[in-house]
Amino acid sequence: MKTYTSNELRSMFLKFFQDHGHAVISSASVIPENDPTVLFTTAGMHPLVPYLMGQKHPAGRRLTDVQKCVRTGDIDDVGDFSHLTFFEMLGNWSLGDYFKKEMIPWSWEFLTSEKYLGLPKDRLAFTVFAGDEDCPRDEESANLWRSCGVADDHLFYLPKENNWWGPAGITGPCGPDTEMFIITDKEPCGPDCSPACSCGRYLEIWNDVFMQYNKNAEGKFEPLSQKNVDTGMGLERTICVLNGKKSVYDTDAFTGILAKIAELSGKTYGSDEATTRAFRIIADHMRTSTFIMGDDRGVSPSNVDQGYVLRRLIRRAVRYGMGIGMPDGFTGEIAKVIIAQYCDVYPELKRNEHFVLEQLALEETRFAKTLRQGEKEFDKIYNNVCQTRATLESILNADNTLAQAQEYVQTRKLRPSPDMAPIIEAANAGDEAAVVAAVKARMESLHVMDGRSAFKLYDTYGFPIEMTIELAKEKGLSVDQDDFVQRFKQHQATSQAGAEQRFKGGLADHSAQSARLHTATHLLHAALRKVLGDEVAQKGSNITAERLRFDFSFGRKMTQEELAEVERLVNEAIAAKAPITCREMTVPEARAEGAIGLFASKYGELVKVYTMGSFSKEICGGPHATNTGDLKSFKIQKEESSSAGVRRIKAVIGTAPDEKTPTL
Repeated sequence: MKTYTSNELRSMFLKFFQDHGHAVISSASVIPENDPTVLFTTAGMHPLVPYLMGQKHPAGRRLTDVQKCVRTGDIDDVGDFSHLTFFEMLGNWSLGDYFKKEMIPWSWEFLTSEKYLGLPKDRLAFTVFAGDEDCPRDEESANLWRSCGVADDHLFYLPKENNWWGPAGITGPCGPDTEMFIITDKEPCGPDCSPACSCGRYLEIWNDVFMQYNKNAEGKFEPLSQKNVDTGMGLERTICVLNGKKSVYDTDAFTGILAKIAELSGKTYGSDEATTRAFRIIADHMRTSTFIMGDDRGVSPSNVDQGYVLRRLIRRAVRYGMGIGMPDGFTGEIAKVIIAQYCDVYPELKRNEHFVLEQLALEETRFAKTLRQGEKEFDKIYNNVCQTRATLESILNADNTLAQAQEYVQTRKLRPSPDMAPIIEAANAGDEAAVVAAVKARMESLHVMDGRSAFKLYDTYGFPIEMTIELAKEKGLSVDQDDFVQRFKQHQATSQAGAEQRFKGGLADHSAQSARLHTATHLLHAALRKVLGDEVAQKGSNITAERLRFDFSFGRKMTQEELAEVERLVNEAIAAKAPITCREMTVPEARAEGAIGLFASKYGELVKVYTMGSFSKEICGGPHATNTGDLKSFKIQKEESSSAGVRRIKAVIGTAPDEKTPTL
């Protein structure tokens, strides 16, 4: 078979369909505009949903493109030979124009003609929909393949789970498909071996979807007003198959990225399983993160929606990077390689390069500060598990289990705690059978990390719960996710209760001075999030005539450098003399605009959103100054602990005419 580069396949595909009357359109954003049911564009159809439903496309009824796609369902599987979170999808479209009798012969031509891929005809296999109560058996597609010369033993009828595509979200266009496979040199896994197997004999390279239906909210399939064709050929996977590579990471899509990782780390890709996996995770996650942020609708790392997925990807890359000795700032260096590799095809990456590098630097710095501390905390948790397990095993293995348990109670090797209470009670009661049962029950529970520990790693060290699950799995543990969720909800409820006071402003009165100090809390909140990370959330405030007090979530004492930077940022906002504006809007509108607020709280139909230049945007009831310059200056007087996981800052602002200098 011929070999190809990514650029060659990309260009060949587009030129083929251009020669068949298709208009070449640009890739849409990876952030969906027409499908609120998904976080990212997962297929070429997402941006075209309105046109699949009947709306006229400005470029016509025949289209072809290369679509940027992000799929996040398999993040934990990245690191093997095939899974990717970002990929390019080659596709062509018929919007109520041609259908099966045109598309299938074109597919055959592109796959087998020496002018194009030139694949051996006897090394290809095809599948069609077997039919069910929603849609009949697709004999038309089968007969069209036969007319191209496909033998019956290379043609397979498969059910909906194999040969039906869509909708991409909960509802939308969908229909039966026909899929194309290369037959490898692997022997059949058995008499029923088919493309439905996962044995590796059949490798998919293309998929033609015949969109005839719309799945409605009730789960029923209704005929579309027009019949459409939607095809998809994953660029990286197809190059891998065509070039006979063992892994998608062995293609030119990753050559430069892996070389940069090797240069920065001093390690060799392929030297051992752990290093290879780390290289792949870093390469995939950095490529995906760069495309998400480099998109013209790109987002920043955060704790919600697309931003949360982005943060998870970056932090996972940072963790694995530090594990193989990557230097500080490595994420930006890898992003530069990715941008240089793809900017000719996707010029938005170059346009948004500064934003990408800025966000990566911030996120890497934020997480690197706490990663080692968090891993130490995890190791502490795990070591406690190991010590407890050893203690319990010594009780069970003792010549006299009861006597050993009683001795440990007396010497406090079994420390009183809710977890150990049943063992201690049984030992004190002299019930050996109960001791054995209680010890075994406790040992079984040690295979599960409690939600309290998982939440601490999340709340204090910024570990996404998925990262904790991954760390635990590496140690042979699972995580009590239900307990974690309950603790998270309790945390939210506490935050919401505190927010009621927060949105009242915590004001002693509504004087001009109180309004200025209250305004300063907004700027302080924004500065803290910029310096310490988006995990920072206001936990309360109090304002007197002399000073402001601001409580916020953070798990450690701030450094002098951090305090100085926060103070500088607030004073920079004051010096800008930015006007302070207020707009009423719905909560979804506020959220869409990036306003800070507790969106789980029960607001009225409309909320007030106060904007202070480019520095701060929050839901709040007021009162506020009219201009950031009204604050004159800002000075932090004290930073201290307020409660577990909560810090407190006391600060003052400059004096207005005829005002005395405030003091604490």
